[in-house]
Amino acid sequence: MTQVDILILSNGPGEVTTWVLPVVRALRQQFGDDRNQVRISVILSPCSNASGKEAAIALSYPEVDRVQAAEHFWQFLLWGKTFNNWDWRSRGVVVFLGGDQIFPVVIGKKLGYRTVVYAEWSARWHNWIDRFGVMKPEVAARVPQKYAHKFTVVGDLMVEASSHSSSVTCTERLVPSEVEVSRSIGHLSNDKGLMTELIGLLPGSKAAKLAQGVPLTLSIAEYVHAKRPQTKFVIPVAPTLDLQTLASFANPQKNSIAEIFGFGGASLIVSEDNRGKALLKTATGLTVELCQENPAYHLLSQCCICLTTVGANTAELGALAVPMIVLLPTQQLDAMRSWDGLPGLLANLPGVGTPFANVINWLFLRFVRRKGLLAWPNIWAQEEIVPELMGKIQPPEIGEMVVEFLTHPEKLDEMRTKLQNIRGEGGAAQKIAQIVGEEIGK
Repeated sequence: MTQVDILILSNGPGEVTTWVLPVVRALRQQFGDDRNQVRISVILSPCSNASGKEAAIALSYPEVDRVQAAEHFWQFLLWGKTFNNWDWRSRGVVVFLGGDQIFPVVIGKKLGYRTVVYAEWSARWHNWIDRFGVMKPEVAARVPQKYAHKFTVVGDLMVEASSHSSSVTCTERLVPSEVEVSRSIGHLSNDKGLMTELIGLLPGSKAAKLAQGVPLTLSIAEYVHAKRPQTKFVIPVAPTLDLQTLASFANPQKNSIAEIFGFGGASLIVSEDNRGKALLKTATGLTVELCQENPAYHLLSQCCICLTTVGANTAELGALAVPMIVLLPTQQLDAMRSWDGLPGLLANLPGVGTPFANVINWLFLRFVRRKGLLAWPNIWAQEEIVPELMGKIQPPEIGEMVVEFLTHPEKLDEMRTKLQNIRGEGGAAQKIAQIVGEEIGK
């Protein structure tokens, strides 16, 4: 094979962990590990939800040869030069896995490379992109017929995450095996003979969401555990977040918002046996395991239900068919600066971001809230499959909802079935790799 460069364009933490990872693995499976023949590069574009650690995460993938962080993107887009002045081979393919679909058009032209775009829900620039891999046939059906030959239905990249998890009912999930227990959150049995119920807490990965998400979800966990002592809780820690920072949002002295939810605080406990086990222990004595495995799909797939913020978390849980309750507390409007696209960028501008954040959130509450479609599974289905709770919500009301679901597991099983039905098929990464191979041949 002639020497080839594969350039992957991506942006946020969700795309880097759930799209880029399976695709680079599939590319190496197809083209092998000889870097003299096929070199894989990742270039990140700015994202309002980014943490700044996306480049380090992408570089940690052994399949990837080099990575450029988002802060250097515009220089590359405008002038075609990377920060470290990378060389480019004469033949290559640009693979779009997040960002704006105009980016592969511009960069492909500059480098003289073929372009491949993965499109979940919409495909743009049909006349300038060489190939599209789409999640569902409906995406291809909306484009003019003269471009139909460019489209291939590859399935859902998010489903790659769930391919290694078991498809079991909620009731079966209540009793983890010894293997599951040892690999997830340790000893889960109790002395009352009750079936253990595992609940995931996903408060977010950035300060804007963590300030409310951490005290709210921990307070809900305390409420549920008081009603159902067989419940156990775990927080899959985002790869962009360190334990000390996470724990600071559970400290009322460092996070004043905790008082709004009546949360008494929690302290970080890290084991001294070098096994890396970490816990948050609340004032009521409840312990919540902090799982640092990434991605934590195997663990999440064992959860009866998860409490999560809006964002990429809902897409990942939807792909795993894990029931969820989506929380958007509005006690601190200015704290919610995690919108996507231009609103998110405006809300985070130094100095003037606070007024923008308040206006954007007010407009959202006034007009968009009525639609009730904030979580990705609900957007996909255009109906509320998973509950979305917005407003000045308090732990007891959410806790009662969780208890109701746990008391009636058939409701969770119904939600899981609906989640399974709205996603595309698996095998998308391998099909995208095949498309890249076809474009290399051209």
